[in-house]
Amino acid sequence: MMDGPRSDMGRWGGIPLQPPTTPSPEPEPEPDRRSRRRGRSFWARCCSCCSCRNAADDDWGPEPSGGRGSSSGSRRPGSRGSDARRPPSRGSGVNAAGDGIIREGMLVVTAVDLLSCRSDQNRREHHTDEFEYDELIVRRGQPFDMVLFLTRPYESSDRITLELLIGNNPEVGKGTHVIIPVGKKGSGGWKAQMTKASGQNLNLRVHTSPNAIIGKFQFTVRTQSDAGEFQLPFDPHNEIYILFNPWCPEDIVYVDHEDWRQEYVLNESGRIYYGTEAQIGERTWNYGQFDHGVLDACLYILDRRGMPYGGRGDPVSVSRVISAMVNSLDDNGVLIGNWSGDYSRGTNPSAWVGSVEILLSYLRTGYSVPYGQCWVFAGVTTTVLRCLGLATRTVTNFNSAHDTDTSLTMDIYFDENMKPLEHLNHDSVWNFHVWNDCWMKRPDLPSGFDGWQVVDATPQETSSGIFCCGPCSVESIKNGLVYMKYDTPFIFAEVNSDKVYWQRQDDGSFKIVYVEEKAIGTLIVTKAIGSNMQDDITHIYKHPEGSEAERKAVETAAAHGSKPNVYATRDSAEDVAMQVEAQDAVMGQDLTVSVMLTNRGSSRRTVKLHLYLSVTFYTGVTGTIFKETKKEVVLAPGASERVAMPVAYKEYRPHLVDQGAMLLNVSGHVKESGQVLAKQHTFRLRTPDLSLTLLGAAVVGQECEVQIVFKNPLPITLTNVVFRLEGSGLQRPKILNVGDIGGNETVTLRQTFVPVRPGPRQLIASLDSPQLSQVHGVIQVDVAPASGGRGFSDAGGDSRSG
Repeated sequence: MMDGPRSDMGRWGGIPLQPPTTPSPEPEPEPDRRSRRRGRSFWARCCSCCSCRNAADDDWGPEPSGGRGSSSGSRRPGSRGSDARRPPSRGSGVNAAGDGIIREGMLVVTAVDLLSCRSDQNRREHHTDEFEYDELIVRRGQPFDMVLFLTRPYESSDRITLELLIGNNPEVGKGTHVIIPVGKKGSGGWKAQMTKASGQNLNLRVHTSPNAIIGKFQFTVRTQSDAGEFQLPFDPHNEIYILFNPWCPEDIVYVDHEDWRQEYVLNESGRIYYGTEAQIGERTWNYGQFDHGVLDACLYILDRRGMPYGGRGDPVSVSRVISAMVNSLDDNGVLIGNWSGDYSRGTNPSAWVGSVEILLSYLRTGYSVPYGQCWVFAGVTTTVLRCLGLATRTVTNFNSAHDTDTSLTMDIYFDENMKPLEHLNHDSVWNFHVWNDCWMKRPDLPSGFDGWQVVDATPQETSSGIFCCGPCSVESIKNGLVYMKYDTPFIFAEVNSDKVYWQRQDDGSFKIVYVEEKAIGTLIVTKAIGSNMQDDITHIYKHPEGSEAERKAVETAAAHGSKPNVYATRDSAEDVAMQVEAQDAVMGQDLTVSVMLTNRGSSRRTVKLHLYLSVTFYTGVTGTIFKETKKEVVLAPGASERVAMPVAYKEYRPHLVDQGAMLLNVSGHVKESGQVLAKQHTFRLRTPDLSLTLLGAAVVGQECEVQIVFKNPLPITLTNVVFRLEGSGLQRPKILNVGDIGGNETVTLRQTFVPVRPGPRQLIASLDSPQLSQVHGVIQVDVAPASGGRGFSDAGGDSRSG
């Protein structure tokens, strides 16, 4: 590793490394939100165009009752699912006079059965049966059934009204107080009707609005009869979660492909790609959106931001808040970013294997979790948005630009000898960057910009003063329409800017000597639908490189940047071609990098070539140059020659940083023509995988064993080795401290787990130590239902978010 921790966070000026506060064992009280009102609201600063920006301050109250540490998964006594079953009474009701007297002849509701068990029809039809909760979880715009238990049979003169309430000051006009008279049409698309009356039981079907607020609602029933009015007391067992609905055509998050919904809403694990375009690595990530406690954590994120309840039906606003809150800057959000290389006060970002541990820690303590980098921010964002019902995928952009001066070009400066001037190179090109696409209509934009929207929770630059990014229409990015909200210029530069090389002249000025048009956004991938293969989605972000449409998009965007005339100063005359090659090497081995020069002209060419090698963080931040080579090459017409530079393990070992990446800067000058050659090539050293083997069959509720094998590829001892293991429906996040592993030593671990949900599952593991990170492994576990046909284990619902 480099000597001492780096303070450079990836050239993000003004963003301090935030040390984690030691969390208390109990949740800290939420700060009084009235104190937040003294400044401009988040909505005024961040989402000034959204429809809920004028929400009254009353909507900014404390989080809903129950608090961040409360558990919503306690079990309900009694059996469920039939109108013939009568749960025990939940306490005395009240009459309209408020004196608590139940008069003879009043229509009293003694209990409500929301048919909320995972195996019940409501949960199955709403695609929420995988949630490890026993409360009713439904998707908006879709009906659900319930049973009311009464003290007498229902009569035609009786009136029944259902009410749902959310927030501290529910109001009908804001959608936070929903009144549904049974048998009559309610407001905003809500309605309820009787489907069966049997003795003292009454079956109802409730139709929710496709524009309903998402969140956890309190539920009550009011009745009116000749003898008086009655109201059922609020009961936490009767709380109802309402989510976005990609299955509902009237919901603006609707997705018209079932295989997309299965992948982008219901899939609990996925692949995240990293490395370089030529050396793509992949890791499995446990999204775990249905694990117990995760839904509460997602809603707590909205509460913690102080998002007005009235705005929580708008996926544009919700996704923008999530992009702000998944990082900790501005608002003490979920994850603390750290690109310093020093993770001693938290968890190395490469060691995480999923989102569950992170979100449950945030819910339990209220403190930001250390540490995250782009793939961790994106993995957590996928979890949150899928959990809330938005079709979401994790996307990797290779050679992702970070434009710091809104020029919409990547500017790289060199001295007279084409050696990089790092103190001027504020723009950077990340080897890869990971963000999210989520699917929705955009009623706030002109027509033609529905579909995939980029949301990026990694805090790179501020947007309207807040570290958030998106949602940004992919269609606007593709066509260079950088005036479309939100944050299109920044994302366009990430995927389709040009790399512009500037050389210092003798008089101190700088001149453009080379423009590399295909160096940024060279490959954009996500996990394929229904398989673990890569899906190349570059074409939806940009027109084919070099095409007329692509050049038009670039020049349209650049015209709105800070250097609109950059292309007017270009020189050409290029007959010498250059290609950089790096062998596929494993960390701990020697390697060789080489440059191939080819003379495509009809005259002899003399090339003066310089090679500079340094280590680099994946964010493009480089260390000092530790090896360089200079050579003059004479090329006959049509001839080629390779210039090689061997690199021994002992040469690069003292300089290694996260992920073992290196940057080769190549520059050359053609004596006869004055042509300038320039190229930056990043490559990485591969790390080994963990080998996981299942020892025996997996059955719900029965103990199962897995074996993990790892061989240290380095000739040095790995110290303070930590394994992580988790898998939704299989294993809650587990940490194993195993101490030291000797040089080239092989270790074998065995761990037991108890599956709680049937079906195909992913068990994921990682290894981390100060000397070696980015080591992962995964195995698919096909879990059989428990004997007797029980689909779920009690362990799932009883696991508490701690």
